[in-house]
Amino acid sequence: MIYPWHLYLMGFMYIIAGIFHFLKPRMYMRIMPRYLPAHKTLVYLSGLAEILLGIGLFFPDTKDFSIYGIILMLSIFLLVHFYMLSSKKAAAGIPTWILIVRIPLQFFLMWWAWFYLSF
Repeated sequence: MIYPWHLYLMGFMYIIAGIFHFLKPRMYMRIMPRYLPAHKTLVYLSGLAEILLGIGLFFPDTKDFSIYGIILMLSIFLLVHFYMLSSKKAAAGIPTWILIVRIPLQFFLMWWAWFYLSF
């Protein structure tokens, strides 16, 4: 089945983001909430999830599952975004205004994924 180009863009976006979890794990470990265990393992698992869900968008049999997985994943990632707003150290040097903008961006990304359930 041929999907709109922007669904493929979304898929590639998650695949690339997931690959960066393996190329630059320390960058992601710096922003992990302290209350979560095994930061490196969680970074690798979230990267693997992003890659698999991104690939899953390309196939009719897995597209809807991937969409629900992406929405769930982005919901869980909200914990990281709110944690980063909790202190200067948690912000990892990222300006507060960027951290604030990222929250509605998460909701936009969830809507964007939800939009493709009708295809």
